[in-house]
Amino acid sequence: MRVVFAGTPEVSVTALRAIVASSHDLVAVVTRPDAPAGRGRKLVASPVARYAEELGVEVLKPVKPSDPDFLARLTEIAPDCCPVVAYGGLLPQAALDIPPHGWINLHFSVLPAWRGAAPVQHSLISGDDVTGASTFRIVKALDAGPVYGVLTERIGPKDTSGDLLTRLSVSGAKLLVDTLDGIEAGALVAVEQPADGVTLAPKINVEDAELDLTAPAQRVDRLVRGCNPAPGAWTTFRGERLKVLDVDLTETDDLKPGELRATKSSVEVGTGSKVLKLVTVQPQGKKPMAAPDWARGVRITPEDRVGPESKAE
Repeated sequence: MRVVFAGTPEVSVTALRAIVASSHDLVAVVTRPDAPAGRGRKLVASPVARYAEELGVEVLKPVKPSDPDFLARLTEIAPDCCPVVAYGGLLPQAALDIPPHGWINLHFSVLPAWRGAAPVQHSLISGDDVTGASTFRIVKALDAGPVYGVLTERIGPKDTSGDLLTRLSVSGAKLLVDTLDGIEAGALVAVEQPADGVTLAPKINVEDAELDLTAPAQRVDRLVRGCNPAPGAWTTFRGERLKVLDVDLTETDDLKPGELRATKSSVEVGTGSKVLKLVTVQPQGKKPMAAPDWARGVRITPEDRVGPESKAE
């Protein structure tokens, strides 16, 4: 089966590699245009584009998938099917109609739960025990198309969204290839999603990642893990932003929300329930570091707090 793959970030490359290794014929790749990155803000090709260029495969980078030139070229290529993993562009009906077997999306949730841009993050933040991945045919409505296949993945007590996406990218890549195989063989029939159980997972921005230390410790822990690696959960210390990348739950409750306690080997902070141990933090403008190293550097005093009430020097 002739396929055109659509994807952009590193998590998409795993599926693209699996398709290259499969029996399907990869004839082109669609990805987002080059974007500024790094301190110099130079234009950089996406991970998918870089890998496709290594393969010598044609790369299409429409500013919008509705661009007439892109639609004309895709029509000329005439793919049978277009598998998609985290492409990041809204596909118009004119594009959806080109491949006879449609655009088949690998989405990292068990649909209809967590439709949207950040399904794994929202699943973790909300306290789900299980996440997963689904393959479905893209329709105009967001992540609402009929489903071909599903897998599940248990969420561990220390899993971050990065951990889960890494595992799901591997298992999901196999699911996507299996789906393409089934479609080609005529052995798979897509099933409409149920109307019940729909939840939405919009992109999580920096403002969404601010920690509320008056909330229970488990809720704070889930936000930290859900926002790791991006955008990174954060609070404030002495008027500057402090990212919190890793915490441990404790059984003590003798600190008020935002209160700090530092020893040579640990840094603890109060929440709305139990005390949390800060494991890894990232001060503004610096690299991630062990919390005790940070505490020694800033010389925490008994008056110091983190959060909206933290004092400036």
